[in-house]
Amino acid sequence: MSQIAWIDAALRGARPQAMAALVRHFRDLDLAEEAFQEASLRALKNWPEKGPPRDPAAWLIFVGRNAALDGVRKKKSERPLPPEEVLSDTEDAESAIVEQLDDAHYRDDILRLLFICCHPELPATQQIALALRIVCGLSVKQIGRAFLVGDSAMEQRITRAKSRVAGADVPFEPPGPVERAERLAAVATVIYLMFNEGYSATGGTAHVRASLCDEAIRLARLLVHLFPGSAEIMGLTALLLLQHSRTPARLDEQGEIVLLEDQDRSLWDRDLMGEGFALLDKALRHRAPGPYQVQAAIAAIHAHAERAEDTDWVEIDGLYATLERLQPSPVITLNRAVAVSKVRGAEAALAMVEPLAKDLSGYFYFFGVRGALLLQLGRHDEARIAFDRALALANTPAEAAHIRSQIDRLTQT
Repeated sequence: MSQIAWIDAALRGARPQAMAALVRHFRDLDLAEEAFQEASLRALKNWPEKGPPRDPAAWLIFVGRNAALDGVRKKKSERPLPPEEVLSDTEDAESAIVEQLDDAHYRDDILRLLFICCHPELPATQQIALALRIVCGLSVKQIGRAFLVGDSAMEQRITRAKSRVAGADVPFEPPGPVERAERLAAVATVIYLMFNEGYSATGGTAHVRASLCDEAIRLARLLVHLFPGSAEIMGLTALLLLQHSRTPARLDEQGEIVLLEDQDRSLWDRDLMGEGFALLDKALRHRAPGPYQVQAAIAAIHAHAERAEDTDWVEIDGLYATLERLQPSPVITLNRAVAVSKVRGAEAALAMVEPLAKDLSGYFYFFGVRGALLLQLGRHDEARIAFDRALALANTPAEAAHIRSQIDRLTQT
């Protein structure tokens, strides 16, 4: 990994912890973001020259905090902070300042900030969008993809949310037990979407951002401890574990996508699978079914299949039908169509996919699935049009390469 790539990965990985600490200290979303950005700029300047700090998050918290205070002091015409050399020589001061800042009730700044962002003063979509932007550092485009809306619409949502937080004097204190329970669904959604962005990235050169997946799983495990009786939180955590267990087999040595049916299942992480199975079994014993548990059950069927041909697609189709009833969504119907193609053929699946065209007109996977079904049916001209559209919507080089391979198949037939 190049030096710049390492620094970029370190900044991305440290952002949630650093932003959470800075927001808690300043109680101002914009000021915390500015502080983190300034610290990141100083990192880009200093780390290549002086080497990385032993704890990037602590360094960013310390430098960002002082940079923000410097700006406040200058506005008040007060004395400036010490020189850059003093700020950069963090050594033991890093740990000291972080310990001083860290008095989180949850013993986890990131989870604390998620609960704060998911404040009932904000509409649900604004809560989730704000948390994904502030805590996870996702771009407007990435968040818009999660909600299937355009960049400008999502930008407006986030701006309105930040303005509302500032204008409504939303308290930056951790909510009590009752408020935590009320905000749990929104926090779970943020963690779910955070994982999805890591599992299938929407920007940059990497198709998988494993660190984001790992962070989502860590937060989900914390929620299980906070809410040990919640079957849906167990289901969410099981889902993330089972999905992430396949990560080692999802890309080949050239970084190209390997479809589920073609993956080397010996590479799947058995420890994560075992933890996921155990949590799902425990959740199902509560007899309180929910969308996360159903999705986890689908992932478990895939995980239990020793070979792709052993997959119980009939059961998966039935589970997706249940999921459609619990949480109607064009994306869920699209996913169900894949199962239907295995059970009843490509024609039946395409009949389910076609009505989704309007809702999923900007969705990469819609055109990928539609093209694959048309290819199976021998409708090559239509398949090429669908694949060309998918290629235009590809989020990563890996997605683009996969679609080009499909187009190559058309050329060869």
